Amino acid sequence: MNKTFKALIRIRNYFVYLIFALFLSACSTARQSTYADLKNSKNLAISILDKQIDEFNSYVGRPASDGHIDKQNNRAFLRDNIPLFLCSDNNVTKVYNYRWWMISKHLKAYVDPYDEQTYWVFTEFFGDKPWATLSGAIPCPAGHQFYDVRWLRNPEFLKSYADYYMRGSASRLNQRENANFLTYTSRPESHHYSSWMVNGIEAFLKVHPDNDWLYGILPHLAAHQQVWDTLFTVTDPHAKTAGMYKFLDLYDGMEFSLSTVLGLIESDGAYSLYTDANWRNYYLGWGTTKNAAQSPHAKQYPEAYRSGYPDFYMVRPTLNAYAYANLRSLSNLYTLTHHNFADREAKKMAMEYKIKAEDIQQKVLDVLWNEEDQFFYSYTAGDNKFGARDFEARVRESVGYTPWYFNMIPFSDNGKYEGAWQIFASEKGFHNTGGMTTAEQQHPYYNEQAYAWNGRGWPFQNSVVYKAYANYLRNYKKQVTEIDRQLLYDYVQKLVATHGEKPNIGEWYIPSERGTFGGEKDYFHSTFPDIIIADLLGFNPLHQDQFIIQPLLPENTWSYFYLGNIAYHGRTIDIIWKKDWDLQKEGDQSALCIWVDGLLVKTSNRLDDKVVVKIPQRP
Repeated sequence: MNKTFKALIRIRNYFVYLIFALFLSACSTARQSTYADLKNSKNLAISILDKQIDEFNSYVGRPASDGHIDKQNNRAFLRDNIPLFLCSDNNVTKVYNYRWWMISKHLKAYVDPYDEQTYWVFTEFFGDKPWATLSGAIPCPAGHQFYDVRWLRNPEFLKSYADYYMRGSASRLNQRENANFLTYTSRPESHHYSSWMVNGIEAFLKVHPDNDWLYGILPHLAAHQQVWDTLFTVTDPHAKTAGMYKFLDLYDGMEFSLSTVLGLIESDGAYSLYTDANWRNYYLGWGTTKNAAQSPHAKQYPEAYRSGYPDFYMVRPTLNAYAYANLRSLSNLYTLTHHNFADREAKKMAMEYKIKAEDIQQKVLDVLWNEEDQFFYSYTAGDNKFGARDFEARVRESVGYTPWYFNMIPFSDNGKYEGAWQIFASEKGFHNTGGMTTAEQQHPYYNEQAYAWNGRGWPFQNSVVYKAYANYLRNYKKQVTEIDRQLLYDYVQKLVATHGEKPNIGEWYIPSERGTFGGEKDYFHSTFPDIIIADLLGFNPLHQDQFIIQPLLPENTWSYFYLGNIAYHGRTIDIIWKKDWDLQKEGDQSALCIWVDGLLVKTSNRLDDKVVVKIPQRP
């Protein structure tokens, strides 16, 4: 090789190095230490996690684990499985780690006597509850559980959990009809409560793609949705709500709602029991249903009540949005199957579910949206056997935000519907000292003290509305302001504070107080890891080999955060944001850095940028 050629090689190598060095300089003024920054952040996150696990394990008066993950082995399990996280707000970091610790206690291996298979399931309450499936799992929080658990590194837990509901005995075995079964409609365990499990499975597959598993379970997902279509849609073709999805409050996970109160008061005959003056005696918590059971109306119309609970169906934004999400996900998943396996039938099914999803979407927009009040309301079912039919319950409830959770609003029509979010920040609406209310505070029936959804705060609903608001900001709002970001963060901060000094997640809280959760302890009925990962920090997983990062943090809220060890499409993702990468240097050094398998692949100097990251192919 001659000297001239060697010199050219050296020059080429120099320029390659120079270009790479310039690329790194966009991320930090001290680029030589970027890998050290990543390593140090990961080690610090693990160290903090270890210490906090020891603290959580020391708490007394907490329920024992439902499965084999307990204080003897939870450190190894959590280290191996959860996305690591730390930020400059120590309370947020602690609650994040606590929630994973809590989730690990709900992981349970269930040997199903009906098919002799062992399934991984996640419980909600600890112990065997009579309103649960025989495994102890309950479908009511399953949508939330799927969104949190999808981030575990080991995908087998959620695949097994989904298998249990979709093709295990829970999909076939009818729910036990005992003293807790307050309905006359028999249905499989998987449909005892409303959920958006099909959509949750698609959300999982965006993190952990598995085409072969999808191909096997997809017909069972379709069968799951068919049960909703068959049992829980309004059948009167002349009703305003014809073809829409209906449910009882209780089995929508929201035992007593103000919209149902208004419908009952509007009713005559069997439900003329309920009036403006006395409804609180009969439909305001479990103690009051005993009064209804003893009333002359219940004795005259026994089929209208079940142990005093009215058999009164509502067409709510919740179940209809869940159905839309499931149908849309079925369309997406059949499309994937068509592409992966050249399955012509799958292509046909994808189109059929797309049409069904668009049909229910249009019905929600046409029927449930009130243009004058700028909100999605609930209606009484148009085929109720007893009570008012097709009655619009004009009370703003937080369930009216559910369509945004699934991006159900047409993007081109955002201007028509975005007025609903004005009351989210209003003290007349849902904004209060300790957190979000579940009904507008200006309504005369508002009541946060009762065990009901008449105002009292419920983490289940926080999880729905915060994702809905984050989706609204990212996907609909033309210009997101610092005030918008601060409102989301304010709500998240209040949720963090309610966990208390020794973190606990319960069933409910009192929005007007800066208090703690009441009811159950270490209760898996809501999300938090997903709120941080997907909603606040904006990690948006996709079916393609790429992802989007678009944080909604207010600019000066945190000085740094690290989110890493994320298993995504078989790779490991790490993300660091710092306002000051080198304490010895002056000036603004703000930068977001993203690694795939330890390789720095993307940087951004602005926290509010939308960063699209394509996963590089392995060498």
